[in-house]
Amino acid sequence: MLSNPISAKIVDFIERIGLPVWYRAIDDPTVLPGIDTRDGGLVIDETRMLYPGDLLHEAGHLAVLTPEERNVSRPDLSQPAGELGAIAWSWAAAVHLQIDPRIVFHPHGYRGGSDALIENFEAGRFIGVPFLGWIGLTSVPTYPQMRMWLRASPHSQL
Repeated sequence: MLSNPISAKIVDFIERIGLPVWYRAIDDPTVLPGIDTRDGGLVIDETRMLYPGDLLHEAGHLAVLTPEERNVSRPDLSQPAGELGAIAWSWAAAVHLQIDPRIVFHPHGYRGGSDALIENFEAGRFIGVPFLGWIGLTSVPTYPQMRMWLRASPHSQL
């Protein structure tokens, strides 16, 4: 359904891990052009989307939320730990998908810090990974390999 093969590969992965994806026009302003988070998934307007890697970053935001937090009409993605988790998650996803990390960490994102993030991850300085470990998605020694891609409900671990 997407014309860009990188976008299609990313969306296939997002759907396989269990996040829904809808394709429709987005008329309201969004944090990232052409991508919105709704009802536990992503809404994509390919005509407005600028960077395919932004799909992984937004999916990472959803992935680090509990299902209860994720599956609301407008999930809160503003938590600082969630931002760091989304960054680490999207790096792991890029490695898993074997796509160039510069597709995700492009120069127009991350407030001009994309090169620094790439340099840190390539050097094994994994920001956000302790948070991913704390929520059960990976462990520091095995990162960027993930145990699972979506955070479970805290109630499922009782």
